[in-house]
Amino acid sequence: MKIGIISDVHADYGALEDVLDRFDRHHQVDQVLCAGDLVGRGPDPDRVIDLIRAHGIPVARGNHDEWVNGLRQDNLRYLQSLPLDWQGELAGRAIYMCHGKPGNNMWGMYKDHLSATYLKMVLRSLKADVLITGHTHLPLHIKTPYGCLVNPGSLYTFKCARASSRTYGVLSLYDLSFRVFDANGAGGDPPIEIL
Repeated sequence: MKIGIISDVHADYGALEDVLDRFDRHHQVDQVLCAGDLVGRGPDPDRVIDLIRAHGIPVARGNHDEWVNGLRQDNLRYLQSLPLDWQGELAGRAIYMCHGKPGNNMWGMYKDHLSATYLKMVLRSLKADVLITGHTHLPLHIKTPYGCLVNPGSLYTFKCARASSRTYGVLSLYDLSFRVFDANGAGGDPPIEIL
C-alpha cells in the first residue's frame, strides 16, 4: 500500500490540486494524509479546505489551522474539528500523524535533535509503526527497526518570507521506504524525486 503525504499547504490551491493529481496519475497512491497547516499565508484558504474535504483526506490540526479568520463558517468549523493528533491503521501498520510533535503543533521534530534511541521510545510509547509530522518545512525520513518517522516538507509554492521545500512524499507501507518529490512544475510533468 502506498500513502501520499502532504503538509504545510498554506492555502496554495494550485500546488495542492497539482499534487493530488500526481498522486492519482503518477504515483497511484491508495490513501492521502495531511499533517496540517491547510491555511495561513496563502491566497485560497476556502478552496484548499473544500478540496481536502471533497477528497476525504485525514488531516492533523496545524498551528495555522488554529489562528485563521475570514473563512466561510462551515470551513472554520471543519478546522476546529480537526484532531491535534490523528491515529489510524493502514495495511496492518499503526499510523500516528501530528503537525509538530505528538500532542503539540507548535514545536517540530528536526533531524539534528533526534536519535534512533529517542525515536524508538517515541514510536513505542505511541504504539505506532509510522510517525508522520510536518511544521518544519523540511523533508525527513528516519527508519529504525521499530518503525519510521517521515515529514514530506512544505507543499506551498508561492513566494513567502518563510522558506518552503515545495515537496510532498510517498510512503510504502510494505517496506517503510519514503520518497520525496518536487512540487514545482507539476501540471502534467513527470515527478522529480529529490530524496
